[in-house]
Amino acid sequence: MFDAYGIHLGPLYFRYYGMIIMTGAVVGAFIARRILSKREKDPDLVWDALIWALIFGVIGARLYHVFTPSQSLLDAGIDTRYYLTHPLDILLTWNGGLGMPGALIGGAFGVYIFARRRKLVFSHLLDAAAPAIAIGQAIGRWGNFVNQELYGPPTDLPWGIPIQPANRLAGFESFERFHPLFLYESLWNLLNAAVLYFLWKRYGDRLKPGDLFLLYLIGYPVGRFLLEFLRLDYVPMAGINVNQAIMLATALVSGGVLLWRHRRAAAPPTGASA
Repeated sequence: MFDAYGIHLGPLYFRYYGMIIMTGAVVGAFIARRILSKREKDPDLVWDALIWALIFGVIGARLYHVFTPSQSLLDAGIDTRYYLTHPLDILLTWNGGLGMPGALIGGAFGVYIFARRRKLVFSHLLDAAAPAIAIGQAIGRWGNFVNQELYGPPTDLPWGIPIQPANRLAGFESFERFHPLFLYESLWNLLNAAVLYFLWKRYGDRLKPGDLFLLYLIGYPVGRFLLEFLRLDYVPMAGINVNQAIMLATALVSGGVLLWRHRRAAAPPTGASA
């Protein structure tokens, strides 16, 4: 039996949100597999690494949500203290509430553990994962569409999406159509994936290990930083948008590291004649 949020199969209930996220992860894994095979690495490593990335990614995503509640949750009385005093609610990931920054940190940590256990080069796995993560995000964001979340301000534009009254944020109950912020981010991630894959195909021999992942850590945060200006349900802290601040810092630091490591490689050896 189908409903607006999932499929009932006897006592089991499969939410579209989770299925869409898993679809994005699997499609991304096939892309990572192709990159590893081109680098003469065992492409089947991807499936083992994916398990580690998903487990720690979900843990990281949920913990990020718990420790950075959005404004709508705070208005409803659900803050970090609430979760700490109702620990079972932390496990209810199928109701939404997964933070992408936490997913990236947790997923990278899972891949790091996997690389150490298998004696693999961590940066090589990260590079293979970079376009895969981006395409996975592009697909996964459609889970927000199903859950009627991650939308922007009200709009009369033809691509505005209707939001059911029960899912409208406080102060916007009288509006019906909103900017599809999830779609904007999905398209940005799709573009990011295409650019990363092109750079790998065209300039792969010039890139240092880890460069492709650093480029991802520039491309995705820049788009997310800009889109946060449209986000209605942001994460506030000390008068700033936490996600926006983190995205800006990540892009700047990653860009600085990328420039530093290439300038360092291009610099003449100490003591070389002018």
